[in-house]
Amino acid sequence: MKKLYESRQAPVSVRQRIYQNLYDKKSFCSRQTLAAECGVSLPTLYQNLNELMHDGLVRYSGEEQSTGGRRAQGLEIVPDARIAAGISVTEDTLRLVASDLLLNELAYRSVPFDLYAFLDEKKKTTSLAEILSDFLDDFSLPREKLLGVGITIPGVLSPDHLRISIAPTLNLRDVPLSLLTDGIPYPVYADNDGSASGYAEGFIRGGAGNMAYISLEVGIGGAVMIGGVPYAGDNSRSGEFGHICVEPGGLKCSCGKLGCLEAYCSAKRIEDEFGVSLEEFFEGVEAHNPEYENLLYNMLRHLAKAICSIRMTLDCDIVLGGFFSEYLQPYLPVLREYVIAENPFSEPADFVQLSRLRKHITPLGAALYHIRSFIADV
Repeated sequence: MKKLYESRQAPVSVRQRIYQNLYDKKSFCSRQTLAAECGVSLPTLYQNLNELMHDGLVRYSGEEQSTGGRRAQGLEIVPDARIAAGISVTEDTLRLVASDLLLNELAYRSVPFDLYAFLDEKKKTTSLAEILSDFLDDFSLPREKLLGVGITIPGVLSPDHLRISIAPTLNLRDVPLSLLTDGIPYPVYADNDGSASGYAEGFIRGGAGNMAYISLEVGIGGAVMIGGVPYAGDNSRSGEFGHICVEPGGLKCSCGKLGCLEAYCSAKRIEDEFGVSLEEFFEGVEAHNPEYENLLYNMLRHLAKAICSIRMTLDCDIVLGGFFSEYLQPYLPVLREYVIAENPFSEPADFVQLSRLRKHITPLGAALYHIRSFIADV
């Protein structure tokens, strides 16, 4: 499957250029301004705008404040002209989200899920297609506007994104994704959960800079963005930050090795050690439960070690995301102090940041692939 972030081979049409320009706008845009920025004549602009409006993709957005002459009409895209769905798959939970073209969340649902029973045809009682259909129905999401469904897996996918090559936290190896996707009547794109999250974070930041994204969830993954473009690596394994060794000979990781970041800093460690949810754990930290506090600061120190290794390698901002990161804001100063202590260079640690889209970022990142594909080919 062609990656959506690969360079386009065909030249960009005037229609695509006009739509992309409007899509990127954050302020009032008149027809005259749009024509100038797209390098087209007004007659050509009007022809293409009429087509885009006829297709329900662009609309007028009001009038600019008058300076004495005729007020100019503004233009904008129609955000809900199309929608996309994203599904994050873990061992025991499905997280479903629907998004408009600007990645605004339209609907969300978390569903208990037994992945292993689901992958066994003899035990399966429902399908992902049926779960998705119920989600669309219950939130009155229009199927005729649905661009496709993105699915994320906490593991490494094959180069064609049709098989799960290996997923240590799920104890899966060489599993066809068709066991999950059969029956879904929409285009499907599958990817690693950390890669999808990093892709969404880069989109929200709207820049073309460099970034290393660490996804802190049941497992730990990530993504590398270079010049605003995801770097997948030669084997689609870039950003597997969860398997950086932070404690030689330390705790056993789900991959079978000792001392991996994932063994020390994933949400699963909290569940394994105390049998509580993240919310309960951080409530205990705030109440100064000594065991909870000791574990948290141990996790932050090991996370700082990994952050410094990534900083030494990539020399870029490092962004922490995933549902674990939703609780880290009060502890970011402490984490930065640990990073400064580990860092051989005398520099502040403000390059360590929290995701701007921490809530539901993984399924939203999955949905984003279909949105970006639509924008590129509108």
